Amino acid sequence: MILQWFDANQAAKIGVELADQFAPQPAPAAAHGIQSAPREQGDGLHAILQRADREVRTLRLNFYKKAKFANAFKWRLIENGVEPAIADEATQSLILHLSQDQPMVAATSDSAPHRLDTNKTQHLLDQGNKCLTESAFAQAVVHYQELLELQPRNPEALCNLGVALFSLGRYQEAERCYRQSLEINPMSAETLCNLAAVLHSNSREAEKYLRRALKINPKYADARSKLGMVLIFAGRVREAKAACNKALKVDSRQAEALLGLGLIARTEGRFEEAESFIKRALKVAPKLPGAWAAMNSLRKMTNADSDWLKGAEEIAGSAIPLWQEAELRFAIGKYCDDVDDFERAFQNFRRANELQRTMAQKYDRQAHSTFADGMIRSHSREAMSRAADYGSASVKPVFVLGMPRSGTSLVEQIVASHPSAKGAGELQFWLDTGRANQGELREGMLGESVRKKLAEDYLRVLALHGSDALRVIDKAVFNCDYLGLVHSVFPKARIIYMRRDPIDTCLSCYFQNFSGLGFTMDLSDLADYYRVHRRLMNHWVTSLPSGTILEVPYEELVADQAAWTHRILDFLELEWDDRCLSFDKTERPVNTASAWQVRQKIYNRSVQRWRHYEKFIGPLKGLRA
Repeated sequence: MILQWFDANQAAKIGVELADQFAPQPAPAAAHGIQSAPREQGDGLHAILQRADREVRTLRLNFYKKAKFANAFKWRLIENGVEPAIADEATQSLILHLSQDQPMVAATSDSAPHRLDTNKTQHLLDQGNKCLTESAFAQAVVHYQELLELQPRNPEALCNLGVALFSLGRYQEAERCYRQSLEINPMSAETLCNLAAVLHSNSREAEKYLRRALKINPKYADARSKLGMVLIFAGRVREAKAACNKALKVDSRQAEALLGLGLIARTEGRFEEAESFIKRALKVAPKLPGAWAAMNSLRKMTNADSDWLKGAEEIAGSAIPLWQEAELRFAIGKYCDDVDDFERAFQNFRRANELQRTMAQKYDRQAHSTFADGMIRSHSREAMSRAADYGSASVKPVFVLGMPRSGTSLVEQIVASHPSAKGAGELQFWLDTGRANQGELREGMLGESVRKKLAEDYLRVLALHGSDALRVIDKAVFNCDYLGLVHSVFPKARIIYMRRDPIDTCLSCYFQNFSGLGFTMDLSDLADYYRVHRRLMNHWVTSLPSGTILEVPYEELVADQAAWTHRILDFLELEWDDRCLSFDKTERPVNTASAWQVRQKIYNRSVQRWRHYEKFIGPLKGLRA
């Protein structure tokens, strides 16, 4: 028993004992790949704080003894293999906690009311966890919320409430729960991993939290495989492959890591290898929705794949998180479209988008229109011409852009097949720059010194993708929004604008799982977005100097591939090379929804595709007027 009057050496001893209790371990995977905090494990720092309430709070530490206590705790953590930065954070959390007036749990009381509260909260936690395991997410929410009325600062309940809310598609609420849990217990690798799952569309934020989780627990296989998936989403294929392989070294049955390797193989055009990895993932987790959906993306499906359809529909109709059902509904829609069952295809695409809309940020029509008006007003022909006089002389950047699903991946693949060109995929550089400087861009052009720095930074980015290439292609479609900025920095850069039938374009967007693009989830929103997009592009085409933009009609490209390939290469001042006609044989990563299509010979079956769905697409029909 610790004596009230212990000296500085005894204070240090208590610090060492508490540090020895901190031993992060990998948590077992809960259903649907989401981690829930295991009660038996104590979850690292949370258990330490509870013990500190029982054994340390009643002791009156003076400044000197508190310093000895904290120092001993921190250095013991480091001796035990915890990284110094993590040890610092844990120590600060412990001292801050002990400085607060109220303990986390009044564990020193033996009173009947306390025992009653403890029994009730434990019962509610058990009930919530049982519901979570059984995929009864709405009922789990009720239990956790009732528990948190009794114990608002219970980090396990907050974390698990976040899991339930995430599964119901209530992303913002889930994020708040995870962040509140981390305020109480910042050392929970599990909660950090859950938070990253909510932020999956923001790859930088998600990566940050996953790497933090792995600093706490380097053997956390689930965090390692999720990091691999985030890196795939960001187009960093080599790093993603390393992360997935590391996860499998820790746990050879890590299904998400196997799926990740399958997605990487698909990105690189190795479709048989991709199928092998995905099948391995399904052996481990036979009903993993992401693996079922991925199997569908490797080729054109046929009626012989009816077993896949039966299995996918069974999983989609079971109690799985909404985002996973949406993922499967998109895949089922593709299957039905592949086998010409168009009505059933549209029903599934519609269901998928309805689910997505409950989870996504709503598309703001007025904000989009106002943005376009601002760009048109502040980027006049005269203003852009003056700014371009001081721009970079580099001709390395090539911008291939247009609406999503307009053929940008196809043109990038054609140009990247030339030995003097490289494809960089969809770079975020100009979108990030535009958003960071949006207020200033509404008023006019950025200053000369800022634009010079942007040119230097962007050329460094391009060098990572093709240091020796004469041309490097950036095919981020949303560069359309900031072409005035792009031209002011690189006035000699060439821009290829893909134009496709507006209904085909918008319908193809509706059929894709674009979870971060709210405007793609509703046909009326798509029609509005397209009209604003065309208005802004008409401004750029008419206001930028002649010869800056080459408009390529998708339908004409697929009808006469050779003639348009000649025009594209001439526009880019590249010599003719036959390999550009055999683009389907070019080996390079393609990290877009068109990863399979660009590995096929050019085809025209997507032209006038909308006619199969004519009776369903009323809001889009006006785009042809």
